[in-house]
Amino acid sequence: MSFIQLRDLTKTFSHTLKPAVDSVHLTIEKGEIIALLGPSGCGKTTTLRMIAGFEQPTSGSIKIGGEVVYENQFTVPPEKRGIGMVFQDYALFPHLTIAKNVMFGLSKWGTRAKRERAKEVLELVGLADYAARYPHELSGGQQQRVALARALAPKPHVVLMDEPFSNLDAGLREKMRFEVTTILRKANATAIIVTHDQKDAFAVADRVVVMNEGVIQQIATPREMYRCPKNCFVAQFVGKTNLLSGRLCEDMRHVDTHIGRVSLPAQSGVMLENVKVSIRPEGCKLAEEGRFTGKVERVTYSGEYQEVVVNLGAGTTEPMILYAPIDQDVQPGIVVSFDITPELVALVE
Repeated sequence: MSFIQLRDLTKTFSHTLKPAVDSVHLTIEKGEIIALLGPSGCGKTTTLRMIAGFEQPTSGSIKIGGEVVYENQFTVPPEKRGIGMVFQDYALFPHLTIAKNVMFGLSKWGTRAKRERAKEVLELVGLADYAARYPHELSGGQQQRVALARALAPKPHVVLMDEPFSNLDAGLREKMRFEVTTILRKANATAIIVTHDQKDAFAVADRVVVMNEGVIQQIATPREMYRCPKNCFVAQFVGKTNLLSGRLCEDMRHVDTHIGRVSLPAQSGVMLENVKVSIRPEGCKLAEEGRFTGKVERVTYSGEYQEVVVNLGAGTTEPMILYAPIDQDVQPGIVVSFDITPELVALVE
C-alpha cells in the first residue's frame, strides 16, 4: 500500500502564469527513499514544501500514512504531519549542545524518554560521544548527521531533506551519501530528498523523480533512468549523452542516423518513423576497426577516464562524445574508429 500519495498536486503563485508545480502524481512506499531531481526552478523544492505543510497547494491532495493532510483547502499543520525535516543549512542551534539539539523536537516527551531517545539516534548516526559538544565543534559532515538525528528523533512518518549535500566538498559529499543512506535504511525511514545533482540522486534513491518546469518528466530507478531516459531532457540532465535524429528501420531494432546505422538493445515498440536516440559516451568504445570513424577535436582528462570529442565529418552537425581509458593514447588531430554498445542506446521523445 502506498505510504505517501500526491494526487494532481498543483501550485500557482499569484505573480506567475505558469504553475510552479503542475498536476503532480506520485506514490511512495513505506521505507522507500525518493529523490526529486531537477534544475533550479523546476518545482522540486515547492513540492517538498507542500508535503511538509510549509506551502499550501493551489489544488490536489496529499496523503501521508493513509491520512489526508491536504485536500480542498483542508490542511493539517506542519507540526502534526509527522514530518522530520533536514534543512539545507542544517539549522542547528549554536547555543545548544548536540544532545539538546536532538531533543529539541521532543518537547512533549518526558525527561528520561528524551535523553534515551537522543542517545539512541546519536548512536544510530555514530555521534554518541559528541552529545556534550556544540555545533561549531563539529565538521560539516558531523553537523549533517546531527541534523538527521534530530529529524529522526520524534519517529516521524517521513524524513524530508532539502539539498542535504550541497554544502559539502566533493570528498565528504561522496562519504555522506553513503552514510545518510545507511542511516535511513537502519531507521527504516521513508524519505524524500531534493537535489539538483544527478550523482546525489542516483547514489541515495530507490527511485528518482526528474522534474522540469513543474512537471514530472520521468520516475524510474537510477539504472533504468540512466539507460532508458524517457525524453531528451532527462537524457541530458542525468548525464552526458549524444542525441541523434534518425529513421527507425523496418526491423525496429536499428535506427539510420547521419553517422550510420545504430543498433538498439531490443526491438522497439515505437511505431514512429522519425525518432531520436540517446547514446551514452561510455557506450562508444574505441576500436582499431570500428564501425564509425572520425577525427579527434579535443581530449579532456578527468582522472577516471578521458573525454574524447570526435568530429565525424561532413553531414554531421554535432561531434560525438566518448570516454576512453586513461592509459589509452588519444591525441587531438588523430583519426579514430569506434563501435557503439546497443545497451547504452535508447529511443527518446
